[in-house]
Amino acid sequence: MIVVVEYEFVPEESERRLTARPAHREWLASLKADGRLVQAGPFTDGRSAMLIFDVEDAAALDDLLAADPYPKNAYTVGSRRPWTPLFDVTH
Repeated sequence: MIVVVEYEFVPEESERRLTARPAHREWLASLKADGRLVQAGPFTDGRSAMLIFDVEDAAALDDLLAADPYPKNAYTVGSRRPWTPLFDVTH
């Protein structure tokens, strides 16, 4: 199941989030390496980011998101929606 997740950043927590960014990006790199992350990145306005996961089910996504090193009060999950890509998803 391909799922698109949008993180919305809490402006007041930017410093804490940015401090955790290296660990967050290492976490993303490990998910990319094992095929659970399709793509990820911030929007150019810096207020949010999109993460696209390839997971078995909603419970697997919950487990992944719970493991994100970002401080939990530094962002909210604005949306998480199953997605049907028109073309093959390349990991």
